[in-house]
Amino acid sequence: MNLSRSAPSINDAPGLLYAGFNQDYGCFAVGLNNGFRVYNCDPLIEQARDESDEGGIAIVEMLYRTNYLALVGGGRNHRYPPNKVIIYDSMKGKAVLEVEYKSEVKNVKLRRDRLIVVLQNKVFVYQFSLPLQLLYTFDTCDNPKGLAAVSKSLTHAILVIPGRQKGHLQIIDLNSLGYYISVGESDQSTSPLYPFQQPHVPPQSNTRRSINVNIIAAHSGKLSCISLNQDGTRCATTSDKGTLIRVFNTATGSLLHELRRGMDRAEIYSIAFNHESTRLCVSSDKGTIHIFNLDPSVVTQIDQKPRGPTYGEVVTYPTQSPTNYGLTTSGNRGSALSFMKDLLPKYFSSEWSFANAKLATESRCIVAFGSQKNSLIAICADGSCYKFYFDPRKGGECTRESFVRFLKQE
Repeated sequence: MNLSRSAPSINDAPGLLYAGFNQDYGCFAVGLNNGFRVYNCDPLIEQARDESDEGGIAIVEMLYRTNYLALVGGGRNHRYPPNKVIIYDSMKGKAVLEVEYKSEVKNVKLRRDRLIVVLQNKVFVYQFSLPLQLLYTFDTCDNPKGLAAVSKSLTHAILVIPGRQKGHLQIIDLNSLGYYISVGESDQSTSPLYPFQQPHVPPQSNTRRSINVNIIAAHSGKLSCISLNQDGTRCATTSDKGTLIRVFNTATGSLLHELRRGMDRAEIYSIAFNHESTRLCVSSDKGTIHIFNLDPSVVTQIDQKPRGPTYGEVVTYPTQSPTNYGLTTSGNRGSALSFMKDLLPKYFSSEWSFANAKLATESRCIVAFGSQKNSLIAICADGSCYKFYFDPRKGGECTRESFVRFLKQE
């Protein structure tokens, strides 16, 4: 969540430029006008801090819990030029690598074996080693938000970026870029490549694959947010309208779920899958976090009434009250008239969130599922951190477990 690229809010914490989770959602980092900080999510504990009068940091991309960070300068007085990516060693307290571009860097993504740098209309993919090796450059449509998502899996390394056309996605197999290593089940090269380790490439496997890129027409409007599950098999997207979330199979491009956040336009700030890819959480500028079920097996409330009306039952049209919605086969709320979906507008066949959480203010926030079962963590632009619990059986409104300010509003 790059706060420097959107209109500030009166609720924003002073000097906060950026907030983002690490790859497993166990930590988050914030960029400030005078540096950066790193926190453990649950419990909320500050892990690292680098603040000085040298300038601001607009992007802080962590590499799990290692001492390597990717930094991009920002703010009124930026520490580094906005067109440079700095690989920073927090233990040594200095930059160990920098890459310069002709235009501003919009986003950076890290894997143990890849560095992905996003510009307005291009995406650069590198082998994360020393020296840095450029594997491929992709063209995209205008991407001012720097949208990009990358999987955590070593064997299924997937990158998702906007396509060349508005509303389209490029699904890229990172293992098909450049040279690759043929590995067996017992091959030790399947272990993670840590930064700046040269990969061992046996002579017999020094061959180039054809690049594997799939194109998905996800939305008719501009993309506003994209996310991948951990193994890269599922991709969730929203458009700038912010009413629908679509989930695709990255291998086939097929649409798996279409979920409705609401009817009015909204800006989506983050989407996150849980570890099992059975649920999805979404945050927007409406001050509400939505949780959707993706897998019918997680629905334990098997004693629900049948979906359609029975003989003699009075059927009412849906209103804003959640009590007028039944449950779909996936366990999400749905219209009582969805059995007539072929005759009625698409609204009546929509799947609405199974559970939701309310923030104290309509502050911009990013959200993820917590390490504890049935929990959510929300990091907000006002410098606050929320922890919620949801009922996996009944859904409905979440229970707020804690509220802590990691940045004080001075």
